[in-house]
This record gives sequence, C-alpha cells and structure tokens, in this order.
Amino acid sequence: MSHTHSALSATKLRPEAVHPNGHQHLGGLLLDATLQFRDLTALIEMDRKKQRSRWTFDEVRTHALRLARRFETWGYGPGDRLAILMTNQPAWLVTAFAAFLRGMVLVPLDWKLTAEEQAALLRHAKPKALLVEAHHWPKLVTAAASELRPSGASALQTPLGQGLPEGLRPIVTEWTGPVPMGEQGPTIERWEEASDGVAPTIETRRRDDLACIVYSSGTGGRPKGCMLTHDNYLSQLAALMALFPTTPNDRFFSVLPTNHAIDFLSGFIGPMATGAIVVHQRTLRPEFLLDTLRTQRITQMAVVPMLLEAFERALDEQLDKARPWQKKALSVLTQVNQLLTDKKPNHGLSKTLMKPVHEGFGGHLKLLFAGGAFVDERRAKRFYDLGIPVVIGYGLTECTTVATVQDLAPFRADTVGRAVAGVEIRIDAANDDGIGEVWIRGKTVMKGYLDDPDLTAETLIPAADGGLPWLKTGDLGRLDAARHLILVGRKKNMIVTAGGKNVYPEDLEVAFSSVGAEDLAIFAENYVWGAPPKVATEGGAALTHERLVVVARGGDFAVLKKKIVEANKRQPEARRVHAIVKAPAPFPRTASMKVKREELARVLAQRVERGAIEGI
Repeated sequence: MSHTHSALSATKLRPEAVHPNGHQHLGGLLLDATLQFRDLTALIEMDRKKQRSRWTFDEVRTHALRLARRFETWGYGPGDRLAILMTNQPAWLVTAFAAFLRGMVLVPLDWKLTAEEQAALLRHAKPKALLVEAHHWPKLVTAAASELRPSGASALQTPLGQGLPEGLRPIVTEWTGPVPMGEQGPTIERWEEASDGVAPTIETRRRDDLACIVYSSGTGGRPKGCMLTHDNYLSQLAALMALFPTTPNDRFFSVLPTNHAIDFLSGFIGPMATGAIVVHQRTLRPEFLLDTLRTQRITQMAVVPMLLEAFERALDEQLDKARPWQKKALSVLTQVNQLLTDKKPNHGLSKTLMKPVHEGFGGHLKLLFAGGAFVDERRAKRFYDLGIPVVIGYGLTECTTVATVQDLAPFRADTVGRAVAGVEIRIDAANDDGIGEVWIRGKTVMKGYLDDPDLTAETLIPAADGGLPWLKTGDLGRLDAARHLILVGRKKNMIVTAGGKNVYPEDLEVAFSSVGAEDLAIFAENYVWGAPPKVATEGGAALTHERLVVVARGGDFAVLKKKIVEANKRQPEARRVHAIVKAPAPFPRTASMKVKREELARVLAQRVERGAIEGI
C-alpha cells in the first residue's frame, strides 16, 4: 500500500466519528467508517525499523469486500464461524471486517497457545474456515493429527488434517512454495488471492446476534467460549468513546494480541470508528517498540502491567546516565507538573515541562491504557506525574472489555475506576470490611458460554428485579464512597491464615513487586506442596501452620531474598510472607500476561522439593 497523507490534511478534514448508537452490527459500523474516512491512513505495519505496508480506509474496505465475496462463493454467511490464528497485522483486521460484512461469527484464537491447545479450541468452536499464518499451519496440523495417532504409528500413517473440525477450510497468509498437504489434507486457500470481482452480498444482523466467540481461560481443561453479541461491542464502544474520544490525529500502537478483548476494541473497532491510525509491529523487541513510538508518533497504546514495568526500566536506565544536576532538575519539574495537573492531565503542558522524558517515549504519547492484571499503584502514579497518564481499567472477556475504568478526573492509582456507562457493579456477600465478590450487569455482559449451559447457569445469575442477569466474576473487591472499585484478588485464590485473616495473594504480590524479581508469585505452602508433617505438641495436638511462600525468579537470588525480607517488615503481621523458593522456569502466563496460577502450582509441586523452601 502506498497512500500517504500529511498530519495537516488530517487536521483540516477532521471528519466526525461514526457513532455506534446509529448501527445495528459491526459490519455496518466498519463499512460506514471506511467511507467516512476514505482518504485517510487507517493501518501502518512496521517490521523492525522499516515500514512494511500502509493502508487507507478505502483500501481496507476494498480488500474486505473482495474477501467477503470469496466467503460468499464458498457458501459462508450469517452465523457461520471463522477462526483467526495470527499475530497482529492488517490481514487480521481486514479479514474480521470481511467476516462481519457477511454476518459471520468471529472466533479469535491466541497465537501464543501451544498448537495442541489451539487445535482443542478449534474442535470446540467448530469454525468453517480458519485464517492462519503460514508458519502456524503445519504445527497446528501436526499437533491435531498426533492426538488421534494410534500408539506406535508414524506421522505418515495419520491423514493430515485429522483432529481438526471436519470440512475446515484453511486460509493461509504469506504462503510460498508448493502446498505440502497432499491429497489427504484440506485444500489451502491463499489469503492474497483475488475474488471474481463481483460485489458481495452484505448481510444485516440484529444487535442481539452473535459477533464473536472469545475464549476466556480456555487454555486447558474446560474451554470457556464467551458468546459476545454486536450489542455487547457497540454498547462498550459507545461508553469508551464518551470517556476517551479519539480523532484522525491519533495513532494507536497495537501491541497486545488482537484476539485479546482489550486490543480488539481499542486497537481495531475503536480506531476504525473514529478515523485514528492503527500501527502494528511485527517484532516486539523493546528497542523496536521504542523506535516505532518515535517514528510513528504514537499517541495511545494499551499495555499489560509487565510492559509498563519494562517501560519504567527503560526510563530508569536513561536516568542512570543523567548528571546530578539533570536529575535534580527533573525532580523539580516533576513536582511542578504534579501541582499543575493535580485535577486533570494536560498533555501539552507536561510535554513542555518534561520534554526529555516524553521524547524518550516518542514525544507524542498521551495515554496508556492498562489492564489484564493488577497495576502497581506506585508505578502508575509515577507515570502520571511525568505527564503520561495510565488509564487503569478492570473487566473480563465475559463483559466484552471493561466494566470499570479511571476517568482521570482526578487521577487515582489506588482503584480500577468507576463503572462505565450502562454497567452496574454490585459487591455480593460483603464482609465487615466491605469486601465481597464483584458482580456485573449491563449491556456488555455476554450471552453465555458456547455449548455449556451448566457453566452459563453458574456464572450468569437471574436478577431479582427481572432485569439483565448478574455476571459473577470470581474477583473480590469493595466499592469506596465515590463508587470506585478496589480489587483485592481472586475468590478462589484467597488464603485464610492460621490466625483466621484473609490474605489476597494478587494484592500482596503488588506490594512486593518493587524487589526486582523477573517473576514473583505468592502461594500458601499447603496449596502447592500439600499439608506439612504433623508436629507433636505438649498437649498431643497436631500443628499445621500455613506459611505464605514467595516464588521468585531472576537476578541474584541472595540479593532478591534480602530485598523481600526488607519489604516484609513494612507489611502488617497477617500479610507477612514466611518463606521463599526459587522458581525452576519462567511463569506460565495468559495472553494478557496474567500468571496461570494453577499451572504454576503444578510445575512447582512436580519440580521443586519441599526441602528447597527457605524460611525468612
């Protein structure tokens, strides 16, 4: 793609955003948006430090219509499912757009899962077609076939393509050379091929029709395919556009996987509706991310806490090189910026005061949207004081994207914000501290789980007033006087100490995050290693003391242990950890970089002896 336009032309045009309230389905919204912003740049793809491609809204629409026509010639239409398994790139967005034009249901898959996990989700979702990158497809086929292979049989004795949904049509991007599937496998369609040139039939959908099936925590065991409607997405988009309006002058850096709920809305549907540019980066190494922030004049991006931590490390590395007078000047300017932006952010002012810091992040960054896991309060406050606000939100795939979000009026780092428009938050069965399970209801809550009525009934609770059902989140939290939600942890992870106190490991892990470990998690000892040996007491009773164990990885372990001991002294007695153990490998994580706690516990139980735990 070759079309370019200047920032000045975008400023002069400034077409109005296409508002979701005027549409019944995502296909119609995207079609209108690509007409509204037709000559403006929609997508930019970077590969290391070079621009790989550039698409206007017109070009996005043209390619989506051609692909929609191919779907039509294959007989795909309303309700048929299309899975996507690929990294962030324009083909992902164009294909999703084409599917919505045909009224199809999208099944976004996490490319970071193992091929075996991906094959299992495909069997559960039963899509008719799969958009997949060339290097993923052979791995997927091999993994799927191996699960059906009789013991002792060779790979050549198992028909390729078995173990995947019957009749699945693979649509492969960037495929070069001969097709290796042979007569036994499905016919591969190349994404880049043209259609017959006939205009496709564009299907109309109702708001309550399915738009996507998105898997939540379905990486092993029981798949949880969240059925999300067009109304779910359009309602969520309307709420976020009211809080954080964007324009064609904005550039969103899409680094979280597009299959993830956050990036699907903020890195695809949202920018398309408002005329903003989405920038993809094939290589996610830090030095290339920072270069893209600068050269592409990025104004917004969504991050997970681990990426925010990496940004802070990059900032500290630059500060370590500064001279004493420069550090003193930065400290004074930070305090000035704090005073002047106490009530609300002022990007222009902060950029002027903190110019060296802002230039380190490209010079144009206005907002960082953070979610997916606990965000360190100190880190978020530091970025705000430097003039780069971190918008903290909370949500689940089951409620589309976010249920609560910070509105920055004023900025608060101690909460995950208030409920967005159209969403209601309730604390169920609150204890004396006001802490209970967070329940959510509103137009963004899913229809239910695919082919799992029992799990749906356990999760969506009918409302006593006859209104929309309540979504049980499994998260624990409380509402403060300003109706801000404060999270403390997952219900199933709560630890009851020997003294009867409730401890929430996720909350406590944030308190220990500054010790400098690459990975850190806290478990009850008995949860991982089973009950300790019984110890006889004078009265003959059994002593079964429950210890809190820090599992850590990275850096000098002796230094790390010393820092944890010091941090421990600042905690009240009930929240103090009692032991530490070295993790044998990097922590398993989800697409949003949350620790897979159950999987980590199994790894620890299998690979770490109880005797390796060191008391502190």
